[in-house]
Amino acid sequence: SPSAAWGMAGARRGGAALPAPCGLAAGRSYSGGGAYPSVSLTCPLPGVPKAVFAAAESRERFETRVTVLENGLRVASQNKFGQFCTVGVLVNSGSRHEAKYLSGISHFLEKLAFSSTAQFGSKDEILLTLEKHGGICDCQASRDTIMYAVSADARGLDTVVNLLADVTLQPRLSDEEIEMTRMAIRFELEDLNMRPDPEPLLTEMIHAAAFRDNTVGLNRFCPVENTDKIDRAVLHSYLSSYYTPDRMVLAGVGIEHEHLVECARKYLLGVEPVWGSGQGRAVDRSVAQYTGGIIKVEKDMSDVSLGPTPIPELTHIMIGLESCSFLEDDFIPFAVLNMMMGGGGSFSAGGPGKGMFTRLYLNVLNRHHWMYNATSYHHSYEDTGLLCIHASADPKQVREMVEIITREFILMAGAVGEVELERAKTQLKSMLMMNLESRPVIFEDVGRQVLATNTRKLPHELCDLISQVKPSDIKRVVTKMLHKKPAVAALGDLTDLPTYEHIQAALSSKDGRLPRLYRLFR
Repeated sequence: SPSAAWGMAGARRGGAALPAPCGLAAGRSYSGGGAYPSVSLTCPLPGVPKAVFAAAESRERFETRVTVLENGLRVASQNKFGQFCTVGVLVNSGSRHEAKYLSGISHFLEKLAFSSTAQFGSKDEILLTLEKHGGICDCQASRDTIMYAVSADARGLDTVVNLLADVTLQPRLSDEEIEMTRMAIRFELEDLNMRPDPEPLLTEMIHAAAFRDNTVGLNRFCPVENTDKIDRAVLHSYLSSYYTPDRMVLAGVGIEHEHLVECARKYLLGVEPVWGSGQGRAVDRSVAQYTGGIIKVEKDMSDVSLGPTPIPELTHIMIGLESCSFLEDDFIPFAVLNMMMGGGGSFSAGGPGKGMFTRLYLNVLNRHHWMYNATSYHHSYEDTGLLCIHASADPKQVREMVEIITREFILMAGAVGEVELERAKTQLKSMLMMNLESRPVIFEDVGRQVLATNTRKLPHELCDLISQVKPSDIKRVVTKMLHKKPAVAALGDLTDLPTYEHIQAALSSKDGRLPRLYRLFR
């Protein structure tokens, strides 16, 4: 073999054997009679060039870089190996900013995104332009952010930034496009009410109950009665207030920072938007006010099945309490707590990585066979947050189900096992790292963090913070959370639903039990 040949050449160099420390000692012999040397892997091989090993590149190359342009626009980028890039514009605008406007504007803007603009005559033209660079586009609106994103070949960056600038600042918003959007929204609202999965509807309801008539409690979907009232003038009035450079971030993943800044200067600096540069109404800077409360929707859930096998009629309950903003230090303990509660549907299957050892599985789904679902959710915003548990069961067992959930909230403040805490922390870290393997997820993470804080915490920093969470941190944040009024959302047959006062009393008690009901007649 070549290694044997190198060894032999080295052993015979200059007619003398190598010194003992390098491990060339006579041992076994070849069939031809020559000695078979034993070569130490710690010594350089004589006559062989010194190996150059690949090394990890300096961390600086992979840190998020941020540049602020003269007009206040922030440009953020993250280097990533690969031929493709994800680039987009994030705007600090969402349903929480609609208090002074008609509710549903963000929903309209999301649907109207990537339609005709000053440069592109139709959506098809935009898609054909992107296709030349193997690109796709998407727009998503949430309560506090609207995000226009494109994934394409990195060599088409100039075209992509030009297109994004046009889509955000020069949309035509033609009458035909607005009419098509109205139809799409009406259809989506009908679909939302007919869907077997009530989770999107319950999320809306719990936010409306927790933050009644303010900021993140405002409706994310356009109310039916507003679909005909929203037109180009209303949209332009909103855009002039919220689509300003200082409220925007151009974020990119998989491209060189200098190139992105150069494109931003070219297409996003000194551009006159289609709605003019006049100052719109004052920006709503209201801070979220947590109110707590209950929202109930009596609804016949007996016919939601889409197939021949009917889904049993279920009543859905969501109970939530105010947590904290993602800017606070307590955000990490809350994220670990949410992971520790975990949960899911009764039909989920899998090993530890699927969350089958979380509290809502062990204490709820595994003990009460009649519970169809018990899942924990954590919603977090720049000034508040909401930790909630969603549960589903037969309408006759609603009271028992509510008590099981209130008991779980009270038990959160009790003893936290070392094993379950470590498992939750490991799960959270692995989920974070696995999600950040995906380029679009990195893009959203970079954009959202820079939009909120002008900087970005890197994954290894977040993992260090997760590792530092102690049982006392969990107990502290839960105790603080339990002092707040609950928010409750209920959907379905609510005949046996306990009163809001009883749910509040259960969450203030030591054991989480509902006050006993004494009835003369059953």
